[in-house]
Amino acid sequence: MMTTMTDDDVTEVRRAKRSWPAQYKLDILNEIEAAKESGTTTVHEICRREGLYSSLITEWRKQRDAGALEGLRDGKAGRPKKDPAKAELARLRARVTSLEQELGTANQLIEAQGKVSALLQEMSCKSAKANNEKP
Repeated sequence: MMTTMTDDDVTEVRRAKRSWPAQYKLDILNEIEAAKESGTTTVHEICRREGLYSSLITEWRKQRDAGALEGLRDGKAGRPKKDPAKAELARLRARVTSLEQELGTANQLIEAQGKVSALLQEMSCKSAKANNEKP
C-alpha cells in the first residue's frame, strides 16, 4: 500500500534568526586566538561546541577589525530611551518663543496707547486754547 503526502502533512520549520551580543562575539574571537596560539583546541572544535559556522567567525573578525564590535560592547539593544531633560528643554524653548511673541504684541500695544494718549493730549490742548480765545 502506497501513501501519498499532501501539502497539509508537511510543515516547514524555520529556525529563527540568531543574534549574538557583541561581548559574546569578542569572547569567542579571543578564545579562538588563544586556541591558535596554544594549540590545545582547534577553531572547528570551538565552533562545534558553540553551534557556530566558520563563516560567522570570519564575519565577526571583519566587524572587530573595523571597530564595529567595540562600539557595541556596552550598549543595550533596542531604541535608546528618550532623555527627559531634552524633552523638557524643547518644551521650555517652545514656551519662550510663545512668550516672546506675546511680549512683542504687548510692546506694540503699549506704543500705540502712548501715541493715542499723546494725540488726545494735543487735541485737548488745542481745544482748550480755542475755548480761551473765544470770549
